[in-house]
Order: sequence, then C-alpha cells, then structure tokens
Amino acid sequence: MNALVAPALIRALPLTPLPEVVARMQTFTSERGADTPDEIWFVEHPPVFTLGMRGDQKHVHAAGEIPIVRIDRGGQVTYHGPGQLVAYVLLDLRRLGFNPRTLVQALENG
Repeated sequence: MNALVAPALIRALPLTPLPEVVARMQTFTSERGADTPDEIWFVEHPPVFTLGMRGDQKHVHAAGEIPIVRIDRGGQVTYHGPGQLVAYVLLDLRRLGFNPRTLVQALENG
C-alpha cells in the first residue's frame, strides 16, 4: 500500500454550514484535473446531525431545532457543531493507488 503523501494545500475554513461545505467539495472534485493538488479542509459546522447511507432518523433523539441532513457517506448518525473540528480529505485516490477502504485503513493507522 502506498504511504499517504502530504497534501499540497491545507485550508482552515471559518464556521460554515455543512451543506455549503458539501457543495464546495463537489465543485472542487468536479473541476479538478490530473495535476490538481490534493487538499485537506478543516472546518467547524453550526449544529447539525448527519444521517449516513445506513442512518435511520429514529436514532436521532430530541434534535430540537438542529437540522438533520442526509449525506451520501457511510455510517449512522453523527452530530457536528462548534468546537468540533472536522477534517475533509480531498484526495485523488487513483493517483495515490487507494480505494476508499484502503484510504480509511491508512488514516486509521496513521
């Protein structure tokens, strides 16, 4: 397995709503070329619950005014909010020789 290469660019975004960050990631991905440097984005979100592809809304208890957003990623229910730093890795997996599973394993193993 290839070792992760340090990204060319790390971005620290201000407090940004999750749907806005998702839209920006989709734009980045659709516009990137073969030579586009990989990036890691660090961001905090206003309070939001995300429901992954296997998530069930009945697992969210007493959300109150906190929005619940369905996302196209794995997992169940995740809360994001101020004070929680989220890292989004925008990597060209093919260029690195990874698939999603091997990427997650590499990130978990440090």
